[in-house]
Amino acid sequence: MSDINEKCLEVFPGWLRSLDEDTQTIQSILEADGVPVETRKILVGGINYLFKSLDLIPDGIDDIGYLDDAFVLRLAAKNAVEGDLGDLSADLLKKANLLTDDADLIAQLLDGDVYDRLDKYVRDLRKGAARGRTVDEIIEKESVFKEFSAEVASFIKEYTSPGFSKDEKNLIKLKAFLEAKLPK
Repeated sequence: MSDINEKCLEVFPGWLRSLDEDTQTIQSILEADGVPVETRKILVGGINYLFKSLDLIPDGIDDIGYLDDAFVLRLAAKNAVEGDLGDLSADLLKKANLLTDDADLIAQLLDGDVYDRLDKYVRDLRKGAARGRTVDEIIEKESVFKEFSAEVASFIKEYTSPGFSKDEKNLIKLKAFLEAKLPK
């Protein structure tokens, strides 16, 4: 087993356990004063992905069903940090940077083409919609943002981490889903 696969099998269960906390981190950045609109769109797109009915890996797939959600949040954080986060508190900036550091592991796991396609997919989520709400509507309409925030809070409260067996076959399935489902 390669070192990168071994590291992923060790780290991914933690990513699944912290998906609710990671979502809260992104939501806290969204609610912070001074975060530029384009950065907010990237972050809203990442969170909104959690509510898509057809995501890259169906949530019900054992072991890997929520890993795409964890990947998307990390890449959204990376893209936000690479942009302009405004004047965040040191604590929020530290949390955002931790998620960004995790994005490096995703890049190491996926071959260049698949990683590039995933990164583009995440960037393009700012143009998307879920549950009948576009990212622009969430950003521009206070009532829609409040509704969105309530759903995020509900997700955070109700999320239960799925199990993850440290079997290399899970990484093979994960890569196969992403290769097949990501737009070329």
